[in-house]
Amino acid sequence: MAELLLELFSEEIPARMQVRAAEDLRQLLADGLAKAGLAHDGGRAFATPRRLVVVFDGVPEATPDLAEERKGPRVGAAQPAIDGFLRAAGVASLDACEKRATDKGEFWFAVIRKTGRVAADVLPAIVTQAVTQLPWPKSMRFGHSQFRWVRPLHRALCLFDGKPLAGELVLDEVTRFPFTDRSSGHRFLAPGEFAVTGFAELKEKLAAAKVVLDPADRQHAILERATSLAAAEGLTLREDAGLLAEVAGLVEWPVVLMGRIDDAFMDVPAEVLVTSMRTHQKYFALDRIDGSLAPRFLVVANMAAADGGAAIVAGNERVLRARLSDAKFFWDQDRKVPLGDRVPALDKVVFHAKLGTMGERVARLQALAAELAPAIPGCDRDLARAAAGLAKADLTSGMVGEFPELQGIMGRYYARQDGERAEVAEAIAQHYSPLGPNDRCPSEPVAVAVALADKIDALVGFFAIDEKPTGSKDPYALRRAALGVIRLIVENKLRLALTPVFDTALALYRPALGDTAPASVSPALLDFLGDRLKAHLRGEGVRHDLVSAVFGTGGEDDIVRLLARVEALGALVGSEDGANLLVAYRRASNIVRIEDKKDGPHDGAVDRAALTEAEEIALADALAGALPAVRAAVAAERYGEAMRLVAGLRGPVDAFFDRVTVNAPDPALRANRLRLLSEIRRTLDSVADFSRIEG
Repeated sequence: MAELLLELFSEEIPARMQVRAAEDLRQLLADGLAKAGLAHDGGRAFATPRRLVVVFDGVPEATPDLAEERKGPRVGAAQPAIDGFLRAAGVASLDACEKRATDKGEFWFAVIRKTGRVAADVLPAIVTQAVTQLPWPKSMRFGHSQFRWVRPLHRALCLFDGKPLAGELVLDEVTRFPFTDRSSGHRFLAPGEFAVTGFAELKEKLAAAKVVLDPADRQHAILERATSLAAAEGLTLREDAGLLAEVAGLVEWPVVLMGRIDDAFMDVPAEVLVTSMRTHQKYFALDRIDGSLAPRFLVVANMAAADGGAAIVAGNERVLRARLSDAKFFWDQDRKVPLGDRVPALDKVVFHAKLGTMGERVARLQALAAELAPAIPGCDRDLARAAAGLAKADLTSGMVGEFPELQGIMGRYYARQDGERAEVAEAIAQHYSPLGPNDRCPSEPVAVAVALADKIDALVGFFAIDEKPTGSKDPYALRRAALGVIRLIVENKLRLALTPVFDTALALYRPALGDTAPASVSPALLDFLGDRLKAHLRGEGVRHDLVSAVFGTGGEDDIVRLLARVEALGALVGSEDGANLLVAYRRASNIVRIEDKKDGPHDGAVDRAALTEAEEIALADALAGALPAVRAAVAAERYGEAMRLVAGLRGPVDAFFDRVTVNAPDPALRANRLRLLSEIRRTLDSVADFSRIEG
């Protein structure tokens, strides 16, 4: 068994592509090895800005010997059939074949034996194929080559069992790199080349040449040094896992340095400063003990400078000063215009070509937020309308134009300056939330109203023009909007019937859609929300089929009520009585379905006087008493009681199936008993569609 090591050395690979590319390369090589019959340990992948490295252990030195059998014609078959078989099998004559008896007679079999190949002879083609097939989000051509890659390649180190592979990495007619055993270190700190015989030596020599190969090691080094520098100043590092991963992909030898933010910029909102530093400069922000932004930043250099980094810090402070001057300019200029005065400019901003302008959307949001307000405890209708009217106004500000990720946040600052109520300002800031599973869900009543209106308006509008998510494509983030609606309702325990809300939202779109407006989008949207609800609840261990079963009763558009029914149904199905009832339900449904095809349907009223057996009479009485009681309990939202009533049917149902023959010789008796089975199904379906329950 031997080690296979590949290092592709290139110009700087974009930080956000490195880890994925290294993993893709590992997988392509693993697939190639497996296809060739070469075992391996699964491999490990590493990346730096200038190299992708993959290593496999336990690779055999030769492919295995193979024996392939091919069945030929029957013994005694015509000569042309035999000749065709010999040619296809690559066998000279029947002397090299075997006669074997089968249950269909005696046939010729050819056994083709293939001797394994030396792995070193097979590997160049596997490596070449993996490199040429490596997918990139963006790629380029370089020189006279037609080969596309993310950045120009310079070298291909490839060792097997400590020795370079023979041959070349041939990418096209003009682009080829000899397989070598040489690597090189940091571009500036240790640019010289060196030879290696394996992965352990490569990693060790790279570290000596100022290159930390493992991205996880670079992240750890950055985080450890950043935390130490911050603590020395009595500050704390503002956590940012995404920025940490990106910065680790920008450097091979991370050196963390601290700089200062000019006091002149500290009156600009902290979100602006942090966003500017993060987006443009990849700087880490620091906080004071009280949580406020400190006038310091951390920059990660790719150099160990002789002056301790003083010149690097000074240069970065100068660049940051220019960046923050722009941000401060936008901040000062934006505050000269009241937020309300920006609303008319939204009439010139297109929301969607088929759905009108952002100004028209704001008008819809105002009406919808006011409509939702009564369903949200403590929500002032006028404040909800006012907040919705200002929610999108900051889109026309210079600051949001420069930093789109600050939309809503800047609106809060501008609203506060204009003297708007605190509830209005917070609703402006929070109405985009929740943006994901880890984002905080609004809980202030006015913010909840505007956030719901924003998401429902988008869902209804895009469903109305048939722009639904398909497969993995969701360009308008409608899945996220649906999950946002679910979280807003569930976490705030809102009793909200969604069908009339969707109908109201669609009516608000009719002036823009005209004759193209559909009659309703509620059924499609409820199905869509149901799918999202299943995904949301899966993480909490709730069975998706129980959600489907409750949705299957029809007319259920109150998510809080639906979840209460799902919880009660789960308790029933999880009990012994519930499990047995589910079996009985399926048995009854199957019988009725089969018999309905013969002379059905059998869904009329049961003639109790025509029943003859004690067990069927007892079941009819139990069903007659249970159905109205179950329906009353469901209507009163006493779902636990409804499930207990259903569970009480287990005894009569079991006794019926044990002692009563449904398909009796008497046609009238048979039909009456089939109607009794239909009544079992109807009673159980009054609490949930049991046909959708699995297991």
